[in-house]
Amino acid sequence: MSQRLLLGDEAVAQAAFDAGITTAYAYPGTPSTEAFEFVERLVKKDPTVHASWAANEKVAYEEAVGTSFAGRRTFVTMKHVGLNVAADPFMNSAVTGADGGLVLMVADDPSMHSSQNEQDSRYYADFAMLPCYEPATQQESYDMTREAFDLSERLHLPVLLRLVTRLAHSRSNVTVQPRREQNPLSPSTTPNRWTLLPTNARVNYDALLAKQPELHAISNESACNTLTLNPKNRKLGIITAGVAYNYVREALEARDVVTSSQVVVDGVGARSPRQSGDDELPSILKIGLYPAPVDKVMALLEHVETVLIVEEGYPFLERTLIGEIGKRTSKRFQGRFTGHLPLAGEHTPDLVPKALGKDAPSPAPDDTGHVKGRPPQLCPGCPHADTFNAMNDAKVGYERPVVFSDIGCYTLGFYEPFNAIESCLDMGASISMAKGAADAGMHPVMCVIGDSTFGHSGMTPLLTAAHENTNMTVVIVDNGTVAMTGTQESLSMGQRLDEIVLGLGVPKEHLRVLNPHPKHRAENAAVIKAELEYKGLSVIIPRRACVQDKSQLPKKPAPAGEGA
Repeated sequence: MSQRLLLGDEAVAQAAFDAGITTAYAYPGTPSTEAFEFVERLVKKDPTVHASWAANEKVAYEEAVGTSFAGRRTFVTMKHVGLNVAADPFMNSAVTGADGGLVLMVADDPSMHSSQNEQDSRYYADFAMLPCYEPATQQESYDMTREAFDLSERLHLPVLLRLVTRLAHSRSNVTVQPRREQNPLSPSTTPNRWTLLPTNARVNYDALLAKQPELHAISNESACNTLTLNPKNRKLGIITAGVAYNYVREALEARDVVTSSQVVVDGVGARSPRQSGDDELPSILKIGLYPAPVDKVMALLEHVETVLIVEEGYPFLERTLIGEIGKRTSKRFQGRFTGHLPLAGEHTPDLVPKALGKDAPSPAPDDTGHVKGRPPQLCPGCPHADTFNAMNDAKVGYERPVVFSDIGCYTLGFYEPFNAIESCLDMGASISMAKGAADAGMHPVMCVIGDSTFGHSGMTPLLTAAHENTNMTVVIVDNGTVAMTGTQESLSMGQRLDEIVLGLGVPKEHLRVLNPHPKHRAENAAVIKAELEYKGLSVIIPRRACVQDKSQLPKKPAPAGEGA
């Protein structure tokens, strides 16, 4: 075994690689992107592993299911809102089950550092009735990922692994284990299990329900779920999960919660040296594997008067435990619902001590007062800036022009100095919303979407608009890369993008390609204006490379005398 300094994302990726995966798939989205990028780097040393970015999260997950059908291990990663896109195959894969180990890493984003919402992926695992791991540290990220592949193959079920931003994007030393061999190719011989016609699906669903007691038994016995009871403090107990456990430990002044004066209910009765002041430590149930270990929760409730629930994300445990266990006991739960912790945002070293009735730590000196806050901005020289300037010029003279937008760097067109867009709902929604507004009688209607987002979720609404020749103008800003998440490969760009648009039924005479540059501003605005006047569907593609994508920069000629 050896140690490596890894991000949480990277620890998961390393573990998946070491677990013997044959394939890996993803669609980029912060805070999950670094996991697949790390797999890409590892795969360069081993071409027997196939790793590729998919057009969207649904495609990525379906590709992974295909590998599992073939009997081999597979790894797929996405951010929390990406799981919305992949929800259809994810839910149904719980019914088909898995053959080769299938692990889905989802990175949630409490406080919405780079997302539209704070949704909690544990609900998807609960909804699908699948196991879910939630590590607290980078080491647990590694260890739980390897265990997740084992559990997937033991139960013949997909397994979800949930990270959050603070864990995904922080580093720590991780002890890694020797890599194991890939599974041999062994395609499924049970087509009834994989073909979800109602006659088959009902049988499969019954089998999924029959596995639930085993899932609960595994959770109650798992070392990922550790209950520590303090015989000398029967007042307060804490239930915590994932990265929130670190906030609890910090609030308790980083003392080890496992002491010689305590009873440890973890299957082995581990103990460690006693420390001063331990008599006042609360009893703690640390959860790292779902479904929640009901037996250990009940043992904690029998031991203490009040339970504080500290979890990152939605009050998932709070709601689940009140529903499943609250009716069995009069113990009072505290948490987000009761106002002891806020309903929104991440936990902090200030919030958890207050919930425990302690003074918050002294704030660090604020030496940033001289830095004026400002919203994020497009990079200097970004082609999207020139596109927005031309679009704003073209809108002049109309009473109520509207521009719907999508998710990408160009969403920053909402801010000054552009004030150019009026919506951002989800991937692909710009075209769908523009069509709905046009159908309702609005004119002119424009929408803006990036080349990668168009490949992700923009083609189907454009196919509908082309079929009806909807009176709207679609602007596909083509900078040749997935710029917002780190210049990954775009699957719909350049000539290929033009051919896709024409193939969807857009008239060739109303597909216009522009060079978004300040010197072309007037002529570009004139082209956009002309297409706004056209009473039907038009597509405009402003095309210029992202200024951050070094691979698209022109190569400098070698100095004289160098090279062949």
